[in-house]
Amino acid sequence: MLSRLPMLRTPITLAKRIPPKRHQGVAATELALLLPVLGLLFVIALDYSRIFYVTMVVTNCARNGAAYGSQNPTTANDTSGIQSVAQMDAGNLNLTNLSVTSTTDSTTNPTYVDVTASYPFTTITNYPGVPSTTTIVRTVRMSVSPWTPN
Repeated sequence: MLSRLPMLRTPITLAKRIPPKRHQGVAATELALLLPVLGLLFVIALDYSRIFYVTMVVTNCARNGAAYGSQNPTTANDTSGIQSVAQMDAGNLNLTNLSVTSTTDSTTNPTYVDVTASYPFTTITNYPGVPSTTTIVRTVRMSVSPWTPN
């Protein structure tokens, strides 16, 4: 009588009978297709962050030079002092490429000092339609403190 009972089908017996689907190479193919795109996005993000960093450093260089020049009329006309103080903040930049210039409205009694810092920036790779080299220029103007207060 036991031989006439229908065979019970459990999930274990069903799993053994149906062969598993083969998807072993799909993940490797997706990675091979997306890896160049992810690499390009990484390099673009790296260049984007580098240009912001260099812009901040050049801005701080001009600001420090202007702060030194705004102390009194003598420091406002000290172009080599302004240049050396401005270059102190550019520790990670190539100092031979950093250009710092300063001007005042008068040599005897200046009321303001303008400090301009410029640095050429080059991207890591060349992107189509985007220039690979640009010059970052920042100018800061500060009023010069007089010898005697007004």
